[in-house]
Amino acid sequence: MLEYLSKKKIPSLKSYSIAVLLPCHNEALTVAQVVTDFQATLPEAKIYVYDNRSTDSTAEQAAAAGAVVRREPRLGKGNVIRRMFADIEADIYIMADGDNTYEVGAVRRLVEHLLVERLDMVVGVRRTAAGESAAYRRGHRSGNVFLTGFAKFLFGARLLDMLSGYRIFSRRFVKSFPALSSGFEIETEFTIHTLELKMPFAEEPTLYISRPPGSQSKLKTFKDGWRVLGTALLLFKEIRPFLFFGIIFLMLSLTSLALGIPIVETFLETGLVPRFPSAILAASIMLLAFLSLTCGLILDSVARGRREAKRIAYLAYPLPELD
Repeated sequence: MLEYLSKKKIPSLKSYSIAVLLPCHNEALTVAQVVTDFQATLPEAKIYVYDNRSTDSTAEQAAAAGAVVRREPRLGKGNVIRRMFADIEADIYIMADGDNTYEVGAVRRLVEHLLVERLDMVVGVRRTAAGESAAYRRGHRSGNVFLTGFAKFLFGARLLDMLSGYRIFSRRFVKSFPALSSGFEIETEFTIHTLELKMPFAEEPTLYISRPPGSQSKLKTFKDGWRVLGTALLLFKEIRPFLFFGIIFLMLSLTSLALGIPIVETFLETGLVPRFPSAILAASIMLLAFLSLTCGLILDSVARGRREAKRIAYLAYPLPELD
């Protein structure tokens, strides 16, 4: 990718308004280093740290390092991102974490990729360096692989790291993003919003580094994994309702047929219905199946209208022009 970008016209970043967004909860040990690294690597950017109900000196450390510090009292990464996207105006948005696990040195390459290829999102795909196997815990890695594969199955997209928190966004992505989630499932919402509107995006490999001693991850593997899975299923129902309810229709229909075919065969042979309750149950399940199919047809039209409205809102913001 670097060789490819070198053949393109690399823009000067001084003419763009760039915002670095760092949602933080109890990151006093690392946030100052993250702010300093972004200042050194990308001096064109303005750095915002949103303190999410920290009980340590996160806000003080970030302010001392030179960041603009604001607060979001509602706990949860999704709540912070929603506030950031609403409050901050920029041409390019860089989202990372304040735990110093992402490769800040790659940020200029990611931003240039966004601009040169006129993309709406670039995702920093996490890759651990030699000797850093503890940085990306096995449970988190396995969960990410499973959930990313699940999203591929549901939405038919080629993805490498659906849950990465290191992302570069265009203004039109940020200002058209509904931000409905409250917690770590916000990354799932980013990806599905991109796939739903068929936005141009790319994934780029970046290093993922271990937390320093004393710094603890806020991510709970199973609890947050279930929330992410639930969000993916909910968005699948909202975005592709005909397929969602069509699957339910198929399952209910097969169940009804399994119950009803033996009863029908007995009736054709003897003229009797010996298992009348089973016949009622089979008919009721088939009725539910057709109700599900009807819901899918109606909601598919509703989803199409919502998708068109989202697309119009997305197109209301132009991409920044290259110098």
